[in-house]
Amino acid sequence: MEKLKLEIDLVPETSFYNNLRKVVSKETWDKLRKQTYSKYKVTCGICGAENVVLDCHEIWEYDETDLIQKLVGLIAICKPCHLIKHHGYANILAQKGELNLDELVSHFMKVNNCTKKEYESHRKHAFKEWRERSTKQWTIDLGQYEQYVINK
Repeated sequence: MEKLKLEIDLVPETSFYNNLRKVVSKETWDKLRKQTYSKYKVTCGICGAENVVLDCHEIWEYDETDLIQKLVGLIAICKPCHLIKHHGYANILAQKGELNLDELVSHFMKVNNCTKKEYESHRKHAFKEWRERSTKQWTIDLGQYEQYVINK
């Protein structure tokens, strides 16, 4: 399957709660996320949805050799795209009856123009990668956003 427009992007369990929003002031986070929304013209940066509530999602890259998890950018995305990114959290919401997982899967398939079988293959690969990454301790590199950290 070719590169997907919308991918499941699970943060390793060993890095849960290590994110930019937790280490900058509320004012700084609000400024960064509003700049991100503006950059994307208040449109989902993945599926193109307009006139919807957006979330500011952190884009991470992983150096598997040196075990560095680097923040490389921010993107404005709609709730369904964000829940796909954080599929583990989406599963928890679905188990509690707070989310229809079938609708989320349909969103994934529509955005990627793919089949349910392709979705399942991607999901299995993403969770396998997550399990492997979750066995390691990652050094967090906030990259260009390091300058905003309070109490270094």
